[in-house]
Amino acid sequence: MQVLDLGAGTGKLTEALVSLDREVLAVDPVEEMLDELELAVPGVPRILGTAEDIPIDDDSVDAVVAGQAWHWFEPHRAIPEIARVLRPGGVLGLVWNSRDLSADWLREAGEIMHDRHDASETFESYVRIGPPFGPVDEHTVAWTERMTRARFLDLVRSRSYFLMASPEEQAATIAALETLLDTHPDVSGAVELEVPYLTRCFRARLG
Repeated sequence: MQVLDLGAGTGKLTEALVSLDREVLAVDPVEEMLDELELAVPGVPRILGTAEDIPIDDDSVDAVVAGQAWHWFEPHRAIPEIARVLRPGGVLGLVWNSRDLSADWLREAGEIMHDRHDASETFESYVRIGPPFGPVDEHTVAWTERMTRARFLDLVRSRSYFLMASPEEQAATIAALETLLDTHPDVSGAVELEVPYLTRCFRARLG
């Protein structure tokens, strides 16, 4: 099966697809991202391109997937372009990961990090694919990642909000999170944090 990873970024989804023995082509509009992808998943063909202008031939792939990327696309242009490169009966797959904010400590951490909302609440508006694709099927997977406190705080430091904040705001955010991790009964004293996630997957087949 030939799969196009659209908006592949640094290759997190690409790597998972390769591990499933799929023949993968990575497309992204940022050359630096594709350079990082080459380091993470050597040998995967990389092409500069966008969802609205995919530089491959008609009927070239069996599936197009996008991980955490659909909201960057212009659907009215991207949908017919994706349909063009798919073979008859091909599949469009969309994936989002979000923290499971039903965990009280993680919800409080999100408030400290100034999360606007749980991204999963808006997915339905993202996946109105429509013709020439058929109905959208959905599947949700709940999973947990174990990580140290240091790793969790490093992830916070990588978020766009944190990077754009002033040094004083950054210091205040980390201090508040450290206090939360020290005092919240669900995580206080824990050597490792169990961070719950939801992966929501959407699939539509080309009619």
